[in-house]
This record gives sequence, C-alpha cells and structure tokens, in this order.
Amino acid sequence: MAPSFLFMLFCLLFLAVIVNAADLYKALELSKSASEQDIRKAYKRLSRKYHPDKNKDAGAEEKFVEIAHAYEVLSDPQKKQIYDRHGEEGLKAHESGQQPHANPFDMFSSFFGGGHPGQQQVRRGPTSITEMEVNLSDIYMGASIDFLIKKRILCDHCRGTGAASSSDIHTCPVCGGSGVQIVRQQIMPGMFSQAQVTCGQCGGRGSTITRACPHCGGAKVLEHTQTYTLDVPRGAPEGHEVMFEGEGDESPDWEAGDIVMRVRSKKDKGGWRRKESGLYWKETIGIEEALLGFERNLTHLDGHVVPLKRHGVTQPGYVQTIKGEGMPVYGQNSFGDLYVEYTVVLPKEISPDMQRRLRAVLHGHEGSFKDEL
Repeated sequence: MAPSFLFMLFCLLFLAVIVNAADLYKALELSKSASEQDIRKAYKRLSRKYHPDKNKDAGAEEKFVEIAHAYEVLSDPQKKQIYDRHGEEGLKAHESGQQPHANPFDMFSSFFGGGHPGQQQVRRGPTSITEMEVNLSDIYMGASIDFLIKKRILCDHCRGTGAASSSDIHTCPVCGGSGVQIVRQQIMPGMFSQAQVTCGQCGGRGSTITRACPHCGGAKVLEHTQTYTLDVPRGAPEGHEVMFEGEGDESPDWEAGDIVMRVRSKKDKGGWRRKESGLYWKETIGIEEALLGFERNLTHLDGHVVPLKRHGVTQPGYVQTIKGEGMPVYGQNSFGDLYVEYTVVLPKEISPDMQRRLRAVLHGHEGSFKDEL
C-alpha cells in the first residue's frame, strides 16, 4: 500500500475521531477547551431549559437525555480523557461490562437537590437582584432591552489560581497542604490544650504562590462589564423577575450565583399609569367641551388611536371606562380596561361680553349678581 494513501487514510480516521469527540461538547454548547466550571455551568443552564417538566416542545426530552450523557462523561476526568482521545467508540470499549449510564433525571435531582449523602457540596455564590425601570409601552407591547452589568470573572490568564503558571503553585510547607495548623497552648503547669486553627502561612488554601499572575496581580478575578438582553413579556406584572442563571460574580471558591432583574414600569408624571391590567389616563378639556360634549383621539401606547366621545355635560373628575383598551393580561390572550379621567380647565379671565352672555344663560337676565342680593 502506497505511503501517501496510508497517510490520507490516517488523516481521515483522525478527523473522524475529532468530529466524534466534538459531539458531546456540542450538546453542552461548549468547545473542547472548556474548563470544569464551564461544563458545570453549561449543564446547569441547559438541563433546566430542556427538562420535560418545563419544556413541552417536541424533542426536549431527547435533548435533556443527550445533555445528561454529555455531562456524565465530560465531568468525569477519566471518561473525558478517553472520550477526547478515542471518541464514543473508545468510551464504549472502556465501559464494556460496567454499570450502565446514570438515569438523567436522578442526575438532575442530584445536581440541583443536594446530591448523595456524604458528597461534598459546591458552594454557591451570592445572587444579585437589580430593579430595572422600563417604559410602559415596552411592557404593553413586549420588548428586548440590552443592559450592562458589572461583575467579577475568573482571570482568563490563570483561571482563578492567582499564579503566573502552574509551576508557581506549591504545597504549603507549614500545614503540608491541609490548610490548618495544630496550636498547642499551656493552660497550667503540666497541662496543655490543642486547637486547630487556619494556617497563617497559606490562609487555609493549602498552597502558596511564588509568583503572582501578572494579569490579575494574584487577585484571581477581574472586573468585567458584560451586556445582557432582558426579554420583557407583554403585560408583565410589576415586579416581574427574569433570572440569568449562573451569571453572578465568579470566584474560585464558589459556583457563580444568579442575576435577577426585577421589572418595574417608569412613573412618568402626567403620563400613562397602570394598576395590574388596568390603564389610566388623564385628559384635559375646556369649559365649552365640558358643557357641550366633544370628540377627540387618544394615541395609545402602541400608536393605535382610541376615540374619546362625550355628549352633554362632563363633570370635572368624571372617569370614562373603555373596555378592552387596558394592559394585556399576562399569560392570557385578553386585555384589561382603560380608565380616562377628565379634568376641566376654566379660562383665567373672560370678556365683559362673555360675562353678560353667561349671566343671561344662567339667570335669564343681564343683571349683575349684586343686583340679586
């Protein structure tokens, strides 16, 4: 067999393994350079997204099982190494005769519900809650709003170790890597006590760093500003919360918490107001319109026109109810009502001729009010 043909065959086999090895990473929407923390975050986000109890779309359960299998392999260092080198076939050969794959639902419960007894739990970072005021028109129509969040992320140079390189990390010579020291104190002559305290040399980390990371200065984390998109659903209630899972401050000591955005409508003085699914608007009319009636057009939050009509007298403070012109009812295909409150504006002054006319209308003659006393 010609050497060139053997070389081409080897290249094709190698490419096939690489493509195969990328499938599980693709299931978690990751690259092969993903860290252990990246794999955990991806599983956390996607398993919730495609869990059959939450996602009723066709294929969601199949996707959920695929995500669970990918996490089961890639979170195990030994399985991950075999998979990266030999793909699924190599993994199957390694697992031949071993225990079958874990139940994806048991895995989900273990991950989110506390795991198995005796298993060390991952510490969660703090959850950040921020209130965002949005235009009422955005809540009426629904909108996607970009915003910036300042947070701390793991240094991309040292990946949270704080060291310039792995060779700069050494086991603490004082505590031997345990992170604690035994302190012996004399209570009285011939009597001593022992206490376990945090190692003063390494601060309880069990290791020391000879050369700090030049990128973060040994701080392990960096300040970072990231853009997110807030999807505001139509008719979202006041205080509606949107969670960005695992997007909180990062640290090598914990798994990132969540960012929660709490939606509130802007309170514009003299503008639209809402109360649940009801919309409120104040309309100002003149004395003539209040007495004789009127026809007006009100431009709604989405730009469509609502006609306002009144015949006869409109009292100051009168509230007109217009059915179906309020806020969308959240989660339903219906609308609340619109309430229009009328304010009557009187002229600052009237001419003598107008005074005579008003007296004639109101009193039937042109005499002054003093003449009637």
